[in-house]
Parts: sequence; structure tokens; C-alpha cells
Amino acid sequence: MSTELSVEQIAQNADRAFRELASIMPAARARAIVAAADALEANADALVPIGMAETGLAEGRLRGELKRTAVQLRVFADTVVDGSYLDVRIDAADPEFVLGPRPDIRRYLQAVGPVLNFAASNFPFAFSVAGGDTAAALASGCSLVVKTHSGHPELSAETARVISEALVGAGLPEHVFQTISGQQRGVDLLKHPLIAAGSFTGSTKIGRMLADIAAARPKPIPFYGELGSVNPVFVTEQAISERAGEIASGLVTSVGGSAGQLCTKPGFVFVPDAAPLEQGIAEAASGAEPHRMLNPRIADGYGERRDAILSTDGVRVIAEGSLERDADGQGWATPTIVVTDAATLVAQRDRLLDESFGPLSVVVQYSAADDLTALAEELFPGNLTATVHHGGGEASDALRELVAVLSEGAGRVLFNGWPTGVAVTPAMQHGGPWPATTNDANTSVGTAAITRFVRPVAYQNAPQALLPEALQDANPWNVPQRFAPAGESTSWGDAAR
Repeated sequence: MSTELSVEQIAQNADRAFRELASIMPAARARAIVAAADALEANADALVPIGMAETGLAEGRLRGELKRTAVQLRVFADTVVDGSYLDVRIDAADPEFVLGPRPDIRRYLQAVGPVLNFAASNFPFAFSVAGGDTAAALASGCSLVVKTHSGHPELSAETARVISEALVGAGLPEHVFQTISGQQRGVDLLKHPLIAAGSFTGSTKIGRMLADIAAARPKPIPFYGELGSVNPVFVTEQAISERAGEIASGLVTSVGGSAGQLCTKPGFVFVPDAAPLEQGIAEAASGAEPHRMLNPRIADGYGERRDAILSTDGVRVIAEGSLERDADGQGWATPTIVVTDAATLVAQRDRLLDESFGPLSVVVQYSAADDLTALAEELFPGNLTATVHHGGGEASDALRELVAVLSEGAGRVLFNGWPTGVAVTPAMQHGGPWPATTNDANTSVGTAAITRFVRPVAYQNAPQALLPEALQDANPWNVPQRFAPAGESTSWGDAAR
């Protein structure tokens, strides 16, 4: 725990821990990450009630999130042991190389240095102190400082204590994991020359500000921000005819879960006709219980967006929902679903297209004359997800064209499902073009997230004694090593002949 230390002390501690970490075997680092996962689960009964009180999220949701957080820590520990993420490539010296004698060249991915992560408000476990960024940074071999979120300070402090004690108790350096609080202190640390990379989950405004700070440093550093996303959904006529009721109820469930405070919530749903869905939407929404929003500031922002949408000409309410305040100023919301048409959305895009961080979604009716591919390309250039609901066996040229365009503007394209709920798996992509993220070449969920905190380094004609363990012939880390073929077989184009 380091919240009382100066920014300079925290940075120096992180740098020292990073250099100490380099001498620790990957298997030992993996065991420490597993110990952190075990400690998190062992303390669930103490941590979950704190999270409930500070965020208003339900016990079931928080327990599930804590389990997810522990699982992703263990998944990253397995990734460390496997070693494939290091992408070791060895080109042995070859005097017969097709372009002339080739030197011995060995390349792998090595940790960048101390990482600063800005925690999220809406996932107090999975994207906060013990979240995916923490797992990825530690797995990469970096030390980590987490700037805690003001929305759950007590939970952040207690989680940090649990994780820090587990890591150090398992043999990692004392300051391999630290926390810092306060917006200005976080900004000051981001500017510190010893910080080598940054990550963030939150609003587009703050994310862009932090990304600009990282880029404007005398020595710029990579910054990975997960920002805003409206996650468009496109429903075909055949899908409506086959399962209108299922689509209506699924939409309300996806929009209303956790009061819609999810970065993957479907914000706009394009349908050929809203009429078959309206009764199902209204009925599903009417049964929703009020859910507390994370904090009064988020409720304020949601209320402003909701009022702007409800007061827009050409928008009609299907399920009005509500936003009420309690005696403490906390907001309590139920799902609001409205309908408009494609022409109105285009004409009123300045009022309608922003993210509504709360339980609100806009159903958009399109006609046969509307070009869905053109609408997707024009209105949704960058999102975490895009979804297609299609009928059985439906695969027209127009649908394939739509999917191709959606894949250009989203990190994950779903079919016949809903984007809320992000599986922690090796193949998961949780990122997308701006403004969904500041860097769409990476993901913040899944084992590929580790690549944000490593960089490639090649060693040429290095003696074995001076090579990193992963590149040595003896391979003491026992990681996968990819060897280039020697001699004439290296001629390019052989495989295509």
C-alpha cells in the first residue's frame, strides 16, 4: 500500500521493483498471481459488502465479478507459464542464406517497465484494483501502480491490501504492486519519466486528456484507453419474424443489467419494424426493479442524456422508465427504451448519437430504401462491439457486406446474441477503433491484453551468457521457441509455388 507516499517515491519504488522482478523465474511470478487470486476469493465475504455499499451493485453481480477477476488472474498465470506470449523467434547464423550470410538474430517480447493503470468505476473488481489490467501487467513482468477510483475508495484500499500482501507473501518484490489516489496525483505520476505505459477505462473526455498527456511527455509512452461505445445492433426482417419476443426481452435484459452502466450496452438497435417488438419491450421493462446508479455524478450525466433524447423531435417512448433520487442524492433507474427512424437519427445525430451511460437504448426503424451498410459506416466508425441478429440460414450478399463494414468499425462482431457479458478467454477482443479506444491494435480482456505491456527486442550475435533466458539455447524458462529454416529453403515464395 502506497497511497501516502509522494509521487516520486511511488515511481522510484515501482522502478526498483520492476528491476528486481526481472530476476524472478516466470513460474514463481505465476504462482504469486495465483496466490493473489486465491486471496481475493478467500476475502470475498469481506470485500463484497463493501462493494455493495459503495457502488449499489447487487451481491450476485459483485460475487460473479469477483470470481471473474480471480479466474482472469489464474488465466494470466497460465499464460506466464506457457510463455507463448513472448513470441520467441530464433534465426540461427546461416552462411547459405539466400540474401547472403545471415547473423544469429534472436527476438522476443520483454516487459516495458512500470505501468500506471487508472481504475474504472463500473467494475469495482474486474476493471479496478485487481482487474484485467493488473493481471496483464504483472503477467508481462511489469511492476504496477493503480490509480484508484473515487467511486469505491474503501473497496479499493481493502482489495489493494489483499493483493499486495498475497504477492509479497509469495515472494515478489515489496513494491511490485502499489496504489495512488487523487486525480492530480494520478496525472503527475503519468508524467513521471519512470512510468513506461498507461492504461485507463472510463469516459472519452478523460481518456483523451490522459492519452494526450502521455503523448506530450518529453519521452512519449504508450497509453491504452477504453473509452465510449454505443455498440450498434442490426436486426433483419427474418430474425424479427422468427423470434420477435426473444429479441425484445433480450434487449431489455441487456440494456437494464447493472442499470445499463456497462461499456458494451447496446445503445442503438436497427429494426425493419418496431411494432412486433414494442409490446414485448414494454412488458419486460415494466417488470424491472429500480437499480441504484454507481454514484450521483453518473446519475447526473445519465439524466442529462436521457432528457436530451426524450425531448428530441421524432423520438417516441416505448418504455419510459424512470430516474429517481433518494435522500442521499443517489440515482435509481429503470430501463428507458425509445424508438425513432433512420432519417431522424441522421438528422438529429448531434443530440442522439452520444453514449447514454445508463439503462437507455434507441430502437431505430429502417425501411427497404435505407442502406444499412452506409448507415453503419457513417454513424458508427468506432465501437467495442457490433451485433447482427439474422434468421436461420440467412446469408445474403447485403448481410455479408454489412458484416464486413461492422468489422472495420468494431473490435467484436456478435451474431444472434447481446454484447453485454465479455468472456475472459484467449480469443476475446475488447477494444475497437476510436472513440472506443485510444489504440485499436490491442485488447483489455483476454490473454492478448498482455501485449500492451511488452515490446520487441532483438539480439544479434549475442553470446549465450548474455542472452535473456527465453532466447538461450538451453531455454531454462522452457518457453516455445520458433526457429527459422536454414539454407536455400528460406527462399520466399516457396510455399506458394
